[in-house]
Parts: sequence; structure tokens; C-alpha cells
Amino acid sequence: MSFDVLDEHEQGELVQKWLRENAMAIATGIALGLALIFGWQQWKVHQAGQGAAAAAQYQALTDAVEAKKPDDALKVADSLRKDYPSSTYAVLAALQQADIAIGKNDLATAASALDWARQHAGLDSLKALVDLRSARVKLAQGDAEAAIKLVDALPKDDYASLAGELRGDALLKLGRADEARKAYQDALAQVTDAAAQGRGVLQMKLDDLGGPAPVANDVAPTAPTAEKPAS
Repeated sequence: MSFDVLDEHEQGELVQKWLRENAMAIATGIALGLALIFGWQQWKVHQAGQGAAAAAQYQALTDAVEAKKPDDALKVADSLRKDYPSSTYAVLAALQQADIAIGKNDLATAASALDWARQHAGLDSLKALVDLRSARVKLAQGDAEAAIKLVDALPKDDYASLAGELRGDALLKLGRADEARKAYQDALAQVTDAAAQGRGVLQMKLDDLGGPAPVANDVAPTAPTAEKPAS
């Protein structure tokens, strides 16, 4: 039976009957909706609080690094990784741990921290930075092939100059000087600021290899023509 064949009284009775029969479901739906709204608001507040706390800890970490207190920095970094593993600050803390370990020539610990950072990095640009650092550690460990593999997998526009320089270092380690020279040239081309700090280092590496490689001439040289005897 549809509403359009009932008079106003019958429609009212039918609506009231439907409300009585479904009162519990309606109340439950309203309560659930309110709970979801309240829960969402609470979750946002919680997330904001978590972010602020992680930011404060990371500031303490950078302060310890600047004060040259590596042990304090490592403790704060461990806490960040444990308490806020899904935050960007935790990934940055792992990068700091890797830097400290490299400073102590503890490459195994550095590699472990970078592996953790790679697994928890959410931003693609941050993943690329972690991979670049990991490639440096691989090269320092003597695994130039693994370093090149990591560098070649990086997005082309991410850290192009640094990646090119590192690729050149790895190729040079493998004794492939011509390819290393080309990698340094490509990296140098990415440094548009003549006063950039890394430009001088790149130029020095290129000069050590004898400067620019000679450009091959694809056109076969023309044989000299014999002079026509004077008549």
C-alpha cells in the first residue's frame, strides 16, 4: 500500500506505527552517528597531540646534535622511533642515527637505521633521500655495484646532482673511469649555481680524471686531395 492512496489520518497512523516499530533502530543509528562524529573529532585531537609531541622530541634531538651530544641524540631518536614510528619525525630521527653511526665508522648500524627509515618513510621524496644515503653506505662498505643499483632506481629529478656524483664515485671504484667522468659531467650540469658548495668538489673530481672526455667525431675524416700539377 502506498501513501498516495491513504488519507491524511491514515498516513499519520502509518508513520507513527513505523516509528514505534523502528524506534530502537533509529535511536541506535543516531547514537552510532554521534559516536562516529565524536570519535573522529577525538582522533583528530589525538593525532594533533601526537604530532606536536613528536615535533618537540625531534627538536630535542636536533638540539643534542648541534650541542655535539651524540649519546643524548641517540636516546631521543630511539624514543621517537618507538613512540611515533608512523611519523615523519621518526624517519628523520633514523637518518640522524645513521649519520651519527657513520661518524663512528659503524656502517652496519648506519645501514640498519637506514633500512628502518626506508620501511617507514611515507613521502616519495623522503624515500629517495633514504636510498641516496643507503647508496653512500653501500659504497663505503665496498659494494659499489649495490650503490649504483640504488642510485639508478632513484627518480630522475630527485637529488640529481648528488646522485650523479655518487654514481661517478661508484663507477670510479669499479675502475670504469670513462663512465665516471660522464657521471661527474652530468652531475655538474645539474648545479646551476656557480657558487654552490658541491660544484667545486665535482669539478675537482672531474679534473682528477683529466677533465672532459674527448668528443668522438662521427664523421669519417676526408682524405687529402692530391694537388693538381701546374700546367
